[in-house]
Amino acid sequence: MPSHSDTTSGNVINAILSGGFGTRLWPLSTPEKPKQFLQLFNDKSLFQHTVLRNSRLVRSTMIITNEGHITQANAQMEELGEQFGHVILEPVARNTAPAICLAALAVDKEDILFVTPSDHMIGEDGYGESVNRAIELAENGFLVTFGIKPVYPETGFGYIEFAGEEVKSFREKPDEATAKRFLEAGNFYWNSGMFCFKAGVFLEEIAKLSPQIYQKCVEAHEKGITEETMGAIPSDSVDYAVFERSDKIRTVPAQFEWTDLGSYDALIGYLEDQVQSSGVSSVSGPGVKNTHAFSKKRVLGVGLEDMNIIETEDTILVLPKGEGQRVKELYQEFK
Repeated sequence: MPSHSDTTSGNVINAILSGGFGTRLWPLSTPEKPKQFLQLFNDKSLFQHTVLRNSRLVRSTMIITNEGHITQANAQMEELGEQFGHVILEPVARNTAPAICLAALAVDKEDILFVTPSDHMIGEDGYGESVNRAIELAENGFLVTFGIKPVYPETGFGYIEFAGEEVKSFREKPDEATAKRFLEAGNFYWNSGMFCFKAGVFLEEIAKLSPQIYQKCVEAHEKGITEETMGAIPSDSVDYAVFERSDKIRTVPAQFEWTDLGSYDALIGYLEDQVQSSGVSSVSGPGVKNTHAFSKKRVLGVGLEDMNIIETEDTILVLPKGEGQRVKELYQEFK
């Protein structure tokens, strides 16, 4: 059953976004068995860790996913002894703004949605305090983001320029020189993709700022979410459609460890450091430096430096560290 929290007021619902499959982790992650459901983390998946982490802070759990993944999600919820309060199935992917709008339409306007991706790994220390602060701000009518203090000049994330809890601007994924400037400035966060707000406040803002998305979502909600009604909704991210244009935004600095495990560098580093019997090992051999393998076999090499090697049932992927963003290109070529 969904857990009940003694630390929050109102009806707080964890809306879990689980629409993608993590193309940068192909071929380990595939459309049939996506990143969030891979049980690599002490025999649990990132999705299961998300549910467990949030169940003590919220009243119920909602999932927004596609028809191909709901069976896996239900099975993994059953393993945890949990169940969904709401399920929204998307026959067509339309990005995060429509997904979150449909989630907000499915609940009471006074309900607070705590929106999280399904595929991030987050430390427990400080997490509850950050979430409860976001809930306080949401109760006061703000749309809340969670900002992650950057530790290196990442070019794969969006950034939030802040002053205290106020948001001065959102910045798109920067080039390396710009990311270094953000890091040096000290008043930029990584945009975590986690949000918190009253459902009704979000609906007011998306109706005002992206009326076509709102109207088509209302039609889909009223007529039923089908390939036709979902396909008619314009595709857009919630950042573009709402957060970058609203004057009701606040940001809560993350007091917790966070990684989106969105590249092989991040995944292999995390598994090697944090997870026993993870399948990650250092590659041995003459002249081999800083080379790791995710494989059930012993992997040896000669003269390899700064490489990742990933073995799945039918594919072996070899790539230099630091080139993880280009796996998406490889997937597009070979899918």
